Amino acid sequence: MSISEQWKETAHFSVENIGGIDQTEVDIPPGVTVLTGKNATNRTSFLRSIMCAMGSDRVALKGDADQGRVELTLGDTTYERTLERVGDSIQFEGDAYLDDPEVAGLFAFLLETNDARQAAARDAQLRDVIMRPVDVEAIRSEIRRLEDEKGDINDELARIESEKRELPGLERRRTTLREKIEDKREELADLEDEIDDSSRDVEQGRKEQAELEDKLQELRDTRSELESVRRKIERQEDSVTSLKSERSELEEDLAELPETPMGDHRDLEAEIDRLRSTRQDLNSEINELRSLIQYNEERLEAEDYELLQDGGAAAEGGSVTDQLVGEDDETVVCWTCGSSVDREQIESTIDRLKDLRNKKVERLNEVKSDLEARKEEQREANQKQRRRTEIERKIDDIDEELDRRNEQIGALKEQRESLTKEVEALESEVESLESADFDEILSLHKEANQLEFEIDSLESDLEEITDEIESIEADVERADDLREQRAELVDQLTDQRTKIDQIEAEAVESFNEHMESILDILAYENIERIWIERIEEGDASGAQTRFELHIVRTTDNGAAYEDTIDHLSESEREVTGLIFALAGYLVHDLHETVPFMLLDSLEAIDSDRIAALVEYFADYADYLVVALLPEDAQALDDDFTRVTSI
Repeated sequence: MSISEQWKETAHFSVENIGGIDQTEVDIPPGVTVLTGKNATNRTSFLRSIMCAMGSDRVALKGDADQGRVELTLGDTTYERTLERVGDSIQFEGDAYLDDPEVAGLFAFLLETNDARQAAARDAQLRDVIMRPVDVEAIRSEIRRLEDEKGDINDELARIESEKRELPGLERRRTTLREKIEDKREELADLEDEIDDSSRDVEQGRKEQAELEDKLQELRDTRSELESVRRKIERQEDSVTSLKSERSELEEDLAELPETPMGDHRDLEAEIDRLRSTRQDLNSEINELRSLIQYNEERLEAEDYELLQDGGAAAEGGSVTDQLVGEDDETVVCWTCGSSVDREQIESTIDRLKDLRNKKVERLNEVKSDLEARKEEQREANQKQRRRTEIERKIDDIDEELDRRNEQIGALKEQRESLTKEVEALESEVESLESADFDEILSLHKEANQLEFEIDSLESDLEEITDEIESIEADVERADDLREQRAELVDQLTDQRTKIDQIEAEAVESFNEHMESILDILAYENIERIWIERIEEGDASGAQTRFELHIVRTTDNGAAYEDTIDHLSESEREVTGLIFALAGYLVHDLHETVPFMLLDSLEAIDSDRIAALVEYFADYADYLVVALLPEDAQALDDDFTRVTSI
């Protein structure tokens, strides 16, 4: 069964020992389900049970239990997670619906302590909350990789284009060489015919002629070898010139790099370690505060005070609830110290803990930002150090290559000198063998020998130019493939570079659109508009964005003015937080992967507006589960499913 088909089925939950729940079975059909009941009726505990089935660990065991269980059956698939108390922690086992519930925890499970909901209500760093599920560093790393790959292709295409411009000249040279070779061969053929005619006229001196011809052949071979050595010397000298030019360019690049790019490496590493340690400490403190807040809220909701049954009031008879609550329903026995305190006092303490947690979260975001900046600084320093090391290594390699080629040039020059002397000696021997009878034929042989040498040289040049032309033509054919690769890389770079901006822009647009719609529906007095502005800060090299929340009110005479979120009513702040969470829900496409959206703690909003808000949210979630007091639930559509007992 596909996911979409599963989400048309009724979800069945079986829960044991979660929060204030002993055991319960609840069916949640598609659409809106209202958990209605007074406080301390385990509504929040059941919402956290749904979160647990989805994969969240933000759930507590019942105070008197060491083990718990949540089972979700959706369509033909069953998901089960078990909880076991191990010391002071809870160990989770089993299969959850989601592999990673972090994004759902931010934007789908909208309980009172939800970070996205609280961030908007308190005007915290909204951009950081929206971007928290996005691995920004992975995107930046991919951008750097794609840019390097594109740069390599651009360099290769530039080289091919440069070679392509040389093709017409090379082809002209090849044509000229072919014509010269043809002319030389025709000239040689004429000489050979003339030599044959002269040879027939010479009847004597065969032995001298044979010896002379041997010397001429030897002279030709030696001259050919001498010319080959000269050409090798020229190629080596060209290579030396090219290497020296490359070395000069590398030295210029090296001069632009700092001599000690990692000079403050130790201080930077120490600062990164300190920030990591601070981040870890803050995470631990926030988790402890979250657990403490959750524990106290569930105790307060479930009225689970069985830990205090020993001594004191328990010995005086009566039910446990009577002993804890006493004569005043608003007075409870504190489960930490055992004294009788007002319920409002405990709630006030919980609020102070929430404020402390929010401050810790803000500090954690600042530390994360500082840590990322230091890590980026460290990466840049490492990159410069690697670049400097690479350049120094290349210069060393070039120096070694220069030494090797200079040695080869020296050896070739010695060989050239030796061959020059050998040619001079052979020419003297040939001249000594010349006689009046052979003057003409010797002259013809010398001329033919020179022509053959010139033909060999021209053919060698032709072969080199032909190879070079074929290589360039092969590169030119490959250029189209390289351009296609570059186009694909440019598309990928565009996607990566705009991914962050696109998510931010979509989040702002979504919030502003839905906020405008919900304000029209809820009709708050003198609120003209609530909207988020996306602001870019810093220069191009270190540009950052932030979200700024704007609130526009109108006076009785219709004049508009900008206000702050601190002056919003609690109801208005709650609605703002919920719409911000909805924007995150949509921009991260949770409606495609997370079937359940959960709403809780809506008491600050009046019942008619709660009904309108629930209907608005129902358009975006397949299963919308809302916990409400009975008086607030009465305003909702009678067609909605209601669960009154958990």
